[in-house]
Formats: sequence, C-alpha cells, structure tokens
Amino acid sequence: MDQKLHPYYPQSANLQGFVPNTLDVLQILLYFFGGLVAVLPFLAFLSFTYSKTKLSISRKMILCWLLLCGCIHLFLEGHFAIYHLDIHTRMDFLSQVWKEYAKGDSRYLLQDPFTVCMETITAFLEGPGCFLTVWAFMRQKSYRYLIQLVVSLGQFYGCVLYFSTEAMEGFIHGPMWHPLYFWFYFVFMNVLWIIIPFCLIVDSSLTIMSAQVSVDNSGSRKRR
Repeated sequence: MDQKLHPYYPQSANLQGFVPNTLDVLQILLYFFGGLVAVLPFLAFLSFTYSKTKLSISRKMILCWLLLCGCIHLFLEGHFAIYHLDIHTRMDFLSQVWKEYAKGDSRYLLQDPFTVCMETITAFLEGPGCFLTVWAFMRQKSYRYLIQLVVSLGQFYGCVLYFSTEAMEGFIHGPMWHPLYFWFYFVFMNVLWIIIPFCLIVDSSLTIMSAQVSVDNSGSRKRR
C-alpha cells in the first residue's frame, strides 16, 4: 500500500508494505477485552485457591491487577517486542490489535527505539515479575513487598517516560484530543500504569518502613 494511504500520524511516515486490518475496531476491542475478562477469573481462582494464607479483599484485587498485568506484558507486549519490525504487515490477531492501537501512537509501527526497548523490557522482565509477585504473596515469601516495589516502580517509570517522550516530540504520532485514539488509547489505557503502580509503591514503601522501624526498636531494646 502507498505510504500516503495509511491512517497513521504523521501521514509522511514510511510504512512500506502496510496491510490494513480485516477486523473493525469494535471487533478488536470486544475480542481483546472479552479475552481479558474471560481469563482473569480463572487465573484469580487458581491463585486464591492455592494461597498459603487467607487474603484480604484489597490484596486479592491487587493480585488480580498483577495477574492481568503479567498477561498483558508477557503476551501482548511480548508479541510486539518479537514482531515489531514487520508488525504493520502481519494479520494475526495481536498484530491487528497493535495496528489499531497505533492509530493513537504510530511509534508502534515505526520501530521507534524507545518504544521497542521499553516494551521489550516490560514484556520479558515486568511480565514474569508480576507473576513472581503474585506467587510471593501466595506463599508469604519475605521478599513479597520488595518485588512488588521493584515491579511497580518499573511500570511507573516506563509509563512516565512513555508519555514524556511523546510530549517532547509534540504529540506528532496521533490525532490530538481524539476521543478514541487520544483519550482512550493513548491516555486512559496507559495512565492506569501510573496511578495503580504509584499506589503499590506507597503500599510497599510503608510496609517496608514499618518493618524497619520494628527491627530498629527491637535492636534498641536488646542494647538496653
């Protein structure tokens, strides 16, 4: 397809060999979010059933979030990391998801160095890290809040860079203020990885600081 006929910003972007999606936007969104809704209860059931200790409602919600993140990071973002060089020509479902998402941020079709590096790290470090965090809480491992802190900090930092690098370029890779492409794809579907990880960073930090205070107080009593 001629590079001028693609639906991405900027229109001058060279997408040699681009093949349009066969699925429309409604089909892609229904299949994608339907798949997440279908798989999450199954993963959550396995996690809660085999947990070593009784979990609070809030902790169950956090573990569900981490399970969801693990699936998205490893499978969706892992797919991008592996096929980013020719994803604009591919017709499998996950490639069509990325081609639809790229209408809000065309960097995903342009082999943008930051995006490729960020998504590769997210997929193959953050993805397994999310599952490790869930397992650590299920088995009451001593490092569970530490690994939650590391994973959440990585998500938070990566997403801040994701927004800031695009802002520095003048938001040229998508239609500014578009209700679907800008506000839903670019903003809403990414800002969650700033808000929720920030809350988990605070949760981990408060718990670790509280444990350190207990250790310090215990040491003070022993020296008396």
